[in-house]
Amino acid sequence: MKIRPNHGFILAAGKGTRLRPYTDYLPKPLVEVAGQSLIDHALDHMESASVGHVTVNLHYMADMLENHLLQRARPLINISREADLLDTGGGIKKALHMVGDAAFYVVSGDSLWTDGEGQTALDRMADEWDPEIMDMLLLLQPVSQMKLTQGVGDYDLQPDGQAVRSLDKVGGYMWTSVRIVKPALFDGTPSGPFSFLDLMDRAEKTGRLYGLVHDADWYHISTAEDLERVNASFKGQKRYA
Repeated sequence: MKIRPNHGFILAAGKGTRLRPYTDYLPKPLVEVAGQSLIDHALDHMESASVGHVTVNLHYMADMLENHLLQRARPLINISREADLLDTGGGIKKALHMVGDAAFYVVSGDSLWTDGEGQTALDRMADEWDPEIMDMLLLLQPVSQMKLTQGVGDYDLQPDGQAVRSLDKVGGYMWTSVRIVKPALFDGTPSGPFSFLDLMDRAEKTGRLYGLVHDADWYHISTAEDLERVNASFKGQKRYA
């Protein structure tokens, strides 16, 4: 019987400068698509996958974001504040004691995706997760299917499902920032700021980085123009949460 992740981590500390002017007065995770904040879209996905506990790291406009999160009853949310930004790896490491020893989901606070006809993306990942051969499993979006927002070819996939980073960014897949991670990957990492990409490269080097192809849409919301295109699309298709 497979053990499904019961913890999640949402990276929500960054300043989101490329999304100005929206992030001049809001943290990026509180920017709305289809009448709902980006972080609530992510939390809804976690709740649908029966994730019981989610840790969220905060820095930029932390009070505003924490007050928003306190309004949710499920999943249960733990807050990890950063006085100084610790980057995408250091921020998670600081709060590992809140996550526990089992593999857990990680998503970015600005992650936005839809689910396919069958299982949800997180449930598909849980079914694919094999701790015997994997230290990390990435959800990957085919660049060819990205129409509203710009795709970058971060990775290619080998026939056995191992993910290989495309250093020149011409791979077939963009990393969605949605992943399952073993806490042990953080062993030996710095106590201060470091990039999560270091852990991805470490897992790849040992042959334990795998990818799963997403079967629906994922949006790379980086700029105000990206946000406006995605909002217009959701409005046109009446896909309100």
